[in-house]
Amino acid sequence: MRLLALDGALASASAALWEDGTVLAAARREGARGQPAALPALAAEVLPPGTRAPDAVAVGVGPGGFTGIRAALALGQGLAAGWGVPCHGVTTGEALAAALPPGQAAGRTVWSVTTAGRGGLVLERPGEAPLLLDEAALPLPPGPVVLVGDAAPQAAARLRARGADALLSNGRLPDAAALAAAAARALAEGRTRPASPIYAEPLALRPAPASL
Repeated sequence: MRLLALDGALASASAALWEDGTVLAAARREGARGQPAALPALAAEVLPPGTRAPDAVAVGVGPGGFTGIRAALALGQGLAAGWGVPCHGVTTGEALAAALPPGQAAGRTVWSVTTAGRGGLVLERPGEAPLLLDEAALPLPPGPVVLVGDAAPQAAARLRARGADALLSNGRLPDAAALAAAAARALAEGRTRPASPIYAEPLALRPAPASL
């Protein structure tokens, strides 16, 4: 299977062309702004004219920033419609977990902790809806965890101070190559996720910035 993956959920934008376990091409731009302009160029970089179209598109659906998520979704859904292929969603936590080095998550649950507006954090745990909360309200994990995401360092420090077995990963920002691997694994296992944005519930109630 050949997948085009796109992500703009946090402070970067990335695209990757993935096929049968191999990253054929990847491109990335750092920065908290500019995803709408960067993503089409990144997609063209990894999938130049004349390249065989992918069998599916995978898009990062969040949690993350409104603008980057919407830009990736609009591009991914448009490309998928043009090619007549499905578009699948991958959460930020799933993409970050897929990028963990082999064995780092052995015996541990992966928690994704990312920054939110107004000083909040978004906690994403496997199989649960993401939560928007204050850092002081982070729950204690029932067992060993490995933390990923751009807010993982402060979350790890907070949990360790309370006696939790919290391992800090180097994974801070999602990457399209890992996102493609996560999507391929989900498809192989018969799991699919709609390509629609995921926010913590309170975030979904906030109005979009006027500039959007």
